[in-house]
Amino acid sequence: MWYFDAPEIIYGEGALSELEQIKGSRAFIVTDPVLHKLGFTEKVAEHLRNAGMEVASFTEVEPEPSLQTVQKGAEQMRGFQPDVIVGLGGGSSIDAAKAMWVLYERPDLQPDEISPMIELNIGQKAKLIAIPTTAGTGSEATWATVLTDKTDGRKLALGSRETMPTTAIVDPEMSKDMPPRLTADTGLDALTHAVEGYLSSFHNDFTDGICLKAIQLVFEYLPRAYAEPHDMEAREHMANAATLGGLGFINSWASLAHAMGHAFGGQFHIPHGRCVSLFLPYTLEYIAKEPELTRFRDIAHALRLPEGNADEPAAAKAVIAAIRDLHRRLGQPLTVAELGLSREEYEAKLDDLVEFAEGDGTFISAVRIPEREDIEKLFLYAYDGREIDF
Repeated sequence: MWYFDAPEIIYGEGALSELEQIKGSRAFIVTDPVLHKLGFTEKVAEHLRNAGMEVASFTEVEPEPSLQTVQKGAEQMRGFQPDVIVGLGGGSSIDAAKAMWVLYERPDLQPDEISPMIELNIGQKAKLIAIPTTAGTGSEATWATVLTDKTDGRKLALGSRETMPTTAIVDPEMSKDMPPRLTADTGLDALTHAVEGYLSSFHNDFTDGICLKAIQLVFEYLPRAYAEPHDMEAREHMANAATLGGLGFINSWASLAHAMGHAFGGQFHIPHGRCVSLFLPYTLEYIAKEPELTRFRDIAHALRLPEGNADEPAAAKAVIAAIRDLHRRLGQPLTVAELGLSREEYEAKLDDLVEFAEGDGTFISAVRIPEREDIEKLFLYAYDGREIDF
């Protein structure tokens, strides 16, 4: 027996206005300083006030939010006593809002205790509305929460089925002003979610179609959104792809590219989407060495690649090549060296990278789970861009 978790999803142009139908008396917005300065907080607050609510906000969420930031925001939340919490932004703000929601209702817990093994019993005081302003993390449709421990740079993949947002409002208008680099980073994050969700050892009938559709949408519309930010058709389909990718992977699980990307991003403070998508081709090459366990032919068929009718090794090679080609079209790095890190700096962190990847919650879903030696080699091969041959 398993579960399929999803929020209520309100999507399409104009979806933001649905906030005026939300029932509540006090709303607390969680966002970051940049979005706040650009007026996003006030845009959302205006709709909430039109719904008759008093509004307060916490605008200090940093990229890769820390345990300390979450504790600070939760303390302010407890002082305001909202019955509606709004996570506004990319994955960082929405993840921070999830964790603050837990600590608001369960002040006896620490952020790193958010786990499927602990009954949280939240939702008694407030509901959570997630409003993404990027098209990639899918955090609006997941219960996953990624936080950073500042003491050692470790990224913590936390979460509980109870932290799924109550409602996701997916309005492409919110992401139309994303710059090209952020569009690429977040869009490739969505792709990584969908690919790993489809190839995960926990894949299932409920997630397979969602993941394949998300993959198709990213390949078709991400280059358009990257080249022309105000192409609203592309923005809408990418917003949908991000949410679909989130739904897909949270109900099947992400895998090795996320385990490595979490470890790498926590150590070198590089955007999440750029990290996980960089490692994706290498981890796919690694699992493709055991073709009886993989399903690359389905992805190749969904992308209308000629190899969709070929054998599994040929399909895997074609899919990985298509992913690398998409990276190049978007000007994204395909090696760690391209990020400007010296080999000495990188290898000095290698033991920590391996340890943190191996301990990541996404590690266990790989159809081919690497031994410690193989994880180290995957990190080293990704530095130079070597094809995986082990």
